[in-house]
Amino acid sequence: MKKLFIGLLAVGLALSGCSDEGSGGGSGGGKDAYTVGVANFLLSGPYFSGMDAAIAAQAKTKGNVKIVSTDAGGDAAKLAANVEDLLSKNVDAIIISGGPLESAPAALNAIKAAKKPAILVDRKFAVGEYTSWIGPDNEAIGKQDGEFLTKRLTGGGKVGIIKGGPADNSIGLARTNGFKSVLSSNSKFTLVEAPDFGNWGSDGGLTVMEGLLAKHPDLVAVFCENDAMCLGAQRAIADAGKTGQIVLAGVDGQAEALKAILDGTNYVVTGLNSPNVIGKLALDRTVEVLGGAQVEKDTVVPSPQITKDNAAQYLNS
Repeated sequence: MKKLFIGLLAVGLALSGCSDEGSGGGSGGGKDAYTVGVANFLLSGPYFSGMDAAIAAQAKTKGNVKIVSTDAGGDAAKLAANVEDLLSKNVDAIIISGGPLESAPAALNAIKAAKKPAILVDRKFAVGEYTSWIGPDNEAIGKQDGEFLTKRLTGGGKVGIIKGGPADNSIGLARTNGFKSVLSSNSKFTLVEAPDFGNWGSDGGLTVMEGLLAKHPDLVAVFCENDAMCLGAQRAIADAGKTGQIVLAGVDGQAEALKAILDGTNYVVTGLNSPNVIGKLALDRTVEVLGGAQVEKDTVVPSPQITKDNAAQYLNS
């Protein structure tokens, strides 16, 4: 009877150990549940709202992670206040989606003081300490677009550039500089930058494109720092009756852009900068950090070139 009791006790302890391990959702930290704050600089654009949704969706797959999401509406002071509020709720970590914000020292300092992990997505701030960053190589995406257009437009021509703004936006600058590094070295091409910013939106892209067409009706192509602006530019080009003359190159892999590429319109190329992929990886990285894992400081997410040949495989990914 004594042997039977000892045997049952051993089985019970083994099952208890398995249960405790499983409750961590693979985090390895031994904690039953985590609460992760997501501090968004702004959620007004499809890219940033998509990032937020991807983080939340990935958290659900863990079974032990709760998400508390905030929106600063494009206000840096509000972002810092949101971070303080999340810390007051005793979240275990904070993911920051900084959008076009160049730095957020108050937010990062508050997280550091609270001794919590700070995970940055897409935007790597120019200053401040963080635990880990996950995002794209924006200059490489711009180069890809430039290389595609040089092969497509063998005769060269005048190419317009639409920027998102503001002038010191490092993400936009990296994309445009990558693009220009390819075409500016080719004497067949002339580059013209729109004087106004498209503010990363479709309506802004349309307005800026109208201005470009008024001054440069002989354009053969347009590069935009994101797909949303290119979709607006495409409308302006169609309104001007120049769809057959001007092709478009963008960045992000937005669903509407992928469909336009797949449908064989004058939208011919983009570079994948998927908020879905980055958001999922960010949540996974956060759980790894909370579980005590040693992780990469900076992780560059691949940004494959998307054309009509492969757009279908990314459209519903």
